Amino acid sequence: RLVQDYHYAGLHIHIHTNGDEASELMLDAIEAALQRRPRRDHRYTLQHCQMADEAQFRRMAALGVCANLFANHLYYWGDQHYELTMGPDRASRMDATGTALRLGVPFAIHSDAPVTPLAPLFTAWCAVNRRSASGRVLGEAERLQVIDALHAVTLGAAYTLRMDGEIGSIETGKYADFAVLDDDPLSVPPIELKDVPVWGTVVGGGVFEAPKTA
Repeated sequence: RLVQDYHYAGLHIHIHTNGDEASELMLDAIEAALQRRPRRDHRYTLQHCQMADEAQFRRMAALGVCANLFANHLYYWGDQHYELTMGPDRASRMDATGTALRLGVPFAIHSDAPVTPLAPLFTAWCAVNRRSASGRVLGEAERLQVIDALHAVTLGAAYTLRMDGEIGSIETGKYADFAVLDDDPLSVPPIELKDVPVWGTVVGGGVFEAPKTA
């Protein structure tokens, strides 16, 4: 009923889901609302969406639903899920960015700050390497290429927020607010992505060099 009411009001809906049952319930609700009142380019987004399976990602693609996947979760709680709560098979398909990309689901990745620290390059690193804190790789087939992970933390995120006309890429007519890195993230080994230094930022027409650490 809430999804239907928000849909009828023309609101942009982002829904917190974790387990696969939560994703299924919300996809059912979104599908029912869209059948009653079709709406193009709605960009409704499932947040976290950690245990969605392949069939659910196919439904997302068909319904035009986006996903914002909690990539940092793989590092911080991957070992616990692997060993204690889910087991190896389910833990290896958490936050299935590779499936989302393959099936054409628009997606972003995030840190859920302040639950884990806000650090976009680290979040991209998590999606590229899918390593837990112990170094265990969880779901090698779900790994992203660096270029796709960087898209997910920039233009992918902007798209889910309906802000891709304003931010997310360096284009004429958009805000020129961006980070300047000290190295090319596409040229370093993927395992070193999180360690690429930030030289500074460009914000509101000003150039600001990052403070140097000792």
